[in-house]
Amino acid sequence: PKDIVSGDFYWVNETSDKILFAAVDCTGHGVPGAFMSIIGHNLLDKVVKEHNIHEPAKILDLLSKEITKMLRQDTDAEAIKDGMDLSVCALNKKSNVLEFAGAYNPMYIVRQGEILEYKSDKIAIGQKGSESGKKFTNTEVKLEPADMIYLFSDGFADQKGGPKNKKFYYPPFRDLLTEIHLLPLEDQKEKLEKTINDWKGDVEQYDDMLVLGVKVS
Repeated sequence: PKDIVSGDFYWVNETSDKILFAAVDCTGHGVPGAFMSIIGHNLLDKVVKEHNIHEPAKILDLLSKEITKMLRQDTDAEAIKDGMDLSVCALNKKSNVLEFAGAYNPMYIVRQGEILEYKSDKIAIGQKGSESGKKFTNTEVKLEPADMIYLFSDGFADQKGGPKNKKFYYPPFRDLLTEIHLLPLEDQKEKLEKTINDWKGDVEQYDDMLVLGVKVS
């Protein structure tokens, strides 16, 4: 988190045959971001547990409708102009098939030293006009042993620092993930934290940061 509380959060839910997980970047940080995080976390639980929806694209479709309704962004001129970017996955524990859908946030899979990028839909969650008939895309990927799945917010890549006080950017972020993907998960976490702390130095943290990694056995 940039502050004590965060607008970024991760979410995990397990059913009899699937593990569902998401990385979510809410509008703002600090208390406003944390407020949206609570809403987003509760609505993800509602969509999956109460409505029994386990396909990532359909989760995003209903999540967007629920947030739009809750924040009155479809009818109220004074509605809160908040939303979230997120990526959602559903991993079938028996078939090792991964389903993915994203709203502005992509997914990376690092496989044998090569990074595979799965792009998201450019459809806003919880914004006026997001119910204009557009549906999210569900992508299926057959996973292989030792694959590393990464979901993330933009905070890491957007952090300024280095000798010229520039953003870290996504190409070095992808290179870093490729470099560390075979390490134990705790070692990956430490490497990520050390890299970004060394990069920002005395520069103020720009945003909340979230990197969620899942290793396939």
